[in-house]
Amino acid sequence: MLRNRESGPALYNAPSVEAEAQRSDMKISVVTISLNSQATIAGTIHSFLSQTYPHKELVVIDGASTDRTLDIVKGFQSSLIRLVSERDQGIFDAMNKGLSIYRGDAIGFLNSNDRFHDAHSLAQIAAALGETDVAHGGVWMVRDHESKHLVRNWKGTPFKRGKFRLGWMPPHPTFYMRRSLAEKIGKFDVRYEIAADYDYMLRALEIHAASSTYIPGPLVDFLVGGQSSGSLRKVLKGNLECLQSRRERLGAPLIDAAFFLKPSLKMLQQHSAFGGARNFLARFLPVGDNSRTRSR
Repeated sequence: MLRNRESGPALYNAPSVEAEAQRSDMKISVVTISLNSQATIAGTIHSFLSQTYPHKELVVIDGASTDRTLDIVKGFQSSLIRLVSERDQGIFDAMNKGLSIYRGDAIGFLNSNDRFHDAHSLAQIAAALGETDVAHGGVWMVRDHESKHLVRNWKGTPFKRGKFRLGWMPPHPTFYMRRSLAEKIGKFDVRYEIAADYDYMLRALEIHAASSTYIPGPLVDFLVGGQSSGSLRKVLKGNLECLQSRRERLGAPLIDAAFFLKPSLKMLQQHSAFGGARNFLARFLPVGDNSRTRSR
């Protein structure tokens, strides 16, 4: 098997994963949100089309771009790609449009300046979703896609109930779920400008108690920068929104442990000098983050 369901890493074996995935006829929808993404979206689409897993679609929800984004997407002339372009009320409104029109048996989101880590990412996800509601894995945060210069390796860890209270969250670009679960959860809560994806995953795993599989190793290369990464103000706002989600959904107090643990664990991941300390803490604490690239 590729993994041990919620019990820790297992060795990845590409041929065995491919064989397991090929037995699946599950169609996976990948939703990409774009707005004036001409510099990066071609690479995103290439990484989707290069996936070895055959049962897939790419749904591009564009916010009425005024650059060459639409021409680039149309230029691929692929039956695997659907394009919708119209004004929206922000990235999570656009994601909700994707949730309304995707046709697959499972769904996940790939930012328009990110790429799948290699050609086997969707095959790993398909194999995992054959036995669980949710699949998630790791992310490489890179300065550019050509050199894959690594800024941070967000490895992720298996989920257990209660981990959101301790600062844990999975990388949203690797979070794929079955349609049956997506229909139960509903839409992204657009009251959250930065952390609606955090709130969505919290609802899936903590409130709906979805079964989940952790896939060891990176699934997505995430280009550094974006809506909720960067300035201290955005980081603080994102952390406050995550706190509000926990207070509303989990009954957390005015300030909880996760409010301090999330940014602390993020710093430990970013600085290799603290590698030993991070490995020690990882035995006791889940690793999380609220820095998620946005291409808007």
